[in-house]
Amino acid sequence: MRYVDGFVVPFPRKNLAAYHRLARLGARLWKKHGALEYMECVGDDLKVKMGMPFPRLARLKPSETVAFSFIVYKSRAHRDAVNARVMKDPVLAKMPKKMPFDMKRMAYGGFKVLVEA
Repeated sequence: MRYVDGFVVPFPRKNLAAYHRLARLGARLWKKHGALEYMECVGDDLKVKMGMPFPRLARLKPSETVAFSFIVYKSRAHRDAVNARVMKDPVLAKMPKKMPFDMKRMAYGGFKVLVEA
């Protein structure tokens, strides 16, 4: 059963270019080590009328936007193996020391796929 790591990342709009560079590096790294898909999506239509809008969920400040991101794997075991290889890859050292977002506000979790179409 496929497995997904999901992320919600609030960040200042002024950091979009830096976040984009980081996302491209992450995509290359995770795909190199076997991730099936790697998606980084930035908020666009966030003023929704139903449910809880992402800005409220992520407690966005007026100058911020939010990224919704996910990585797809063959299984949880595959995810664990891919992440272990990523953590050992020397390219990881190229990641910026100062992230373009506040790590304490990033939401993250691993998910079993319930429906796939």
